[in-house]
Amino acid sequence: MTHAALPLQQLCDAAVHAALEAGQFVQSKHRTGLQRDFKDAGSSAASQLVTEVDVRSEEIIRECLQPGCRQWDIAFVGEESSQNVPGVIAERLLKPYHWCVDPLDGTLPFVEGRPGYAVSIALVDQSGVPLVGVVYDPVSATLIHAIKGQGAYRDHAPITRATSASTSLMVFADASLRARGDYADILDTLSQCAQDSGLDVVEMVYGSGAVKNACRVLDYPAACYVKLPRAEEGGGSIWDFAATACIVGEAGAWASNIRGEPLELNRSGSTFMNRQGVVYASNERIAKFLIQACQERFPAG
Repeated sequence: MTHAALPLQQLCDAAVHAALEAGQFVQSKHRTGLQRDFKDAGSSAASQLVTEVDVRSEEIIRECLQPGCRQWDIAFVGEESSQNVPGVIAERLLKPYHWCVDPLDGTLPFVEGRPGYAVSIALVDQSGVPLVGVVYDPVSATLIHAIKGQGAYRDHAPITRATSASTSLMVFADASLRARGDYADILDTLSQCAQDSGLDVVEMVYGSGAVKNACRVLDYPAACYVKLPRAEEGGGSIWDFAATACIVGEAGAWASNIRGEPLELNRSGSTFMNRQGVVYASNERIAKFLIQACQERFPAG
């Protein structure tokens, strides 16, 4: 089946409905008394934390998307149901398309009762190209979505990129970045990137999940979100980046791996992104500077 034969608008509408249903459920839950567990996957406490809300949110999304899965032979890959389940993970490699779902990205900020979490749903083809991306922020009740080749939208209006003059490079980062032994070198590289773009300062912003970090790049004329490659497993998984790769690209910004290549969102063997790293940037100049600098100074090992 070709992309042209797939009703992308219909499937996007289904994903939007699913994201809204799940997001409204997430926002209705009180944090007090939440059952919390830790899964084996991931390398940080934030990535391992899972609650009953994550699990039920995924169930809601699956229920909403199931009719389309049956009609169009689409696999379903959700963070909570696909961890270490070889048969489920393999299905995405066999079918022409799969839904790639993070039912609650940013579980840690959710549990702590602060902004920084979102529901993320993407439709990805077998080659790893994201065709649909939907992100819903339950805190601000903001919906962002995109269809490949049709642009990106915020609350159903075309996303307007920030163009005002800026003196700062906004850097959205995971908390784990500060724990790296080469953190001082990373800050130095970011400072050089700012200087290359004619900017005066680097403003580091922590506290959100990967989905919100990537989306916030669209709100500033000079901004980035970078995850450096590393040898050990981790670095986020395909469901952390599939939807935003579609959205950010369709909004005219930059999303790639650390080599400047499209994110590999359906590789065999693992869902982890640690080997390739991730670069989101508000413009090509920032992206290319970071790609070159990171390859030279921070190899995967």
